[in-house]
Parts: sequence; structure tokens; C-alpha cells
Amino acid sequence: MKVLKIACLIILGTGKLWSQENTEPKESNRLDFTANIQNNHLWRGLIITDKPVVMGNLSYAFDAEKKWKAGIWGASSLTDDKDGTHYKEINYYVQYSDGRLYIGLWDLFNSRNINTAVASEDIFHYSRTRTAHIIDLRTNYTFGPSFPLNIEADIMLYGGANAGEVVLESDGSYKKNKYSTYVQASYPVIAGQKVNLDAFIGAGFALNDRNFLYGNGKNSFDIVNVGVKASKTVKITEHYSLPVAMMAMWNPSNKYARIQLAATVF
Repeated sequence: MKVLKIACLIILGTGKLWSQENTEPKESNRLDFTANIQNNHLWRGLIITDKPVVMGNLSYAFDAEKKWKAGIWGASSLTDDKDGTHYKEINYYVQYSDGRLYIGLWDLFNSRNINTAVASEDIFHYSRTRTAHIIDLRTNYTFGPSFPLNIEADIMLYGGANAGEVVLESDGSYKKNKYSTYVQASYPVIAGQKVNLDAFIGAGFALNDRNFLYGNGKNSFDIVNVGVKASKTVKITEHYSLPVAMMAMWNPSNKYARIQLAATVF
């Protein structure tokens, strides 16, 4: 009986130790995912959808410092838009970030409202004349702590037939890509406070055409995204806090404005 009691204690102790070792988070864990909810989806001055959206981001870090990552980003609206279409997007990316410099290569696929006359609905279709995918090069750089200005520059390198990025010859053969480009400057007006505030201004143009994706089609260069973003962290419980943000955005080129409310659930 004494031996049995000792054996039981050893098993219980080992089980408790094993449970602690497997439930406690490891700082070196390179796999992670996050989830966001928003009342709409705004992107580079464009209104992707006016309906509430759930977003998820799954990433894996290749190095211990987590500077190099690959991941999958996806989003879906909770209801149909007024035109009867439903926003759904899945993107793949690889990126480098050291806290100040960011370089990322993204493969974007928004399946909402694809015009099958000019683009394919097939997510595996990558021909340069009909793919709805967009290969997007993203870069941004933040200057030093004494002047934390952030400069962003993004270029659509390939694809985008459904977005009007591909120009064809009269016989339907490939002519060129427009290489629509978005540049933005943002600055933390208030930082390190209970509520922080960033201001931003963004412009669009095309490297290989007069028209570009983000504008109204009338100008070769235009301001397309001006606004402010306030953020804070709301303490829900002793062990859980909720990062929330409110953004006000104006697009002078397309003459509309929106308010966005967003929360990072985890």
C-alpha cells in the first residue's frame, strides 16, 4: 500500500509538472496568430467594404529575433454589401522588420465582385492577363526616436486584372502593368499617453500609366488618404486588456470620408 501511494504521488507530480511545462507560454515560440474586429475595412484611402469585418493573421518567424516572418492574412465581412456581394480576402506574405525598417512581399486575393470578363475567379490562376491576384511590394521606414516620422511606399508589381492594373492590346494580349503606387507619411502627434494620436497623409500615382488604382481616374497624381488615428488599451480584467482604435479618414480624390472603429481581440 505504501509503495502504491508513493507511485501515485510520483505520477500526480509528474503530470502536474508536464502540464505546467506545456501550458506556460514560451518566449521562443515562433508561431502566432491574432484576430481583429472592425466596423468596416479601409485600405490606402479605398473603402473595401462598409460592413463589419473579422480579420485574422497567422504568422511564423524564421529567426529567434522574429525579424523574418511568413504568414497568411485573411478577412471576411459579416454581411453582404448593398450590391449583394460579400467581401472575402486571403493573402500570403513574407516580410522583414527590425522595428524601424519594414519590407514585405504580399500576394493579395480579394474574391468580392470579380468581373469574369477580365479576370479569373480561380484562386490558383496567376496568368499575367487575367489573374485577380496582386503581388504587392510594401515598405516603410521610421526615423529615430527624436523624429519618429514614418514613410511608407507600396508598389503593385504584378497582376490585378480585376482592379484595372493590367492593360491589354486590342487583340487581348498583354501590354503592360500600371504599377500603381501608394506613398504615405504618418507622425505620432501624441505618444506615450493613455490615448495616442497619429496623423497621416497618403497619395497615389502609377509608374507606368496615367491612371492608378486609388484615385478618381482624372489625375495622374492625387491625395487619396488623409486622417487621424487614436488608439488606447482598455483593461477588461486583471489579466486581459483590449487594444482599440478609432480612425477618421478622408479621400479628397474620391470625395468621401469614413470613421473606423477597431479592436484587436487577441
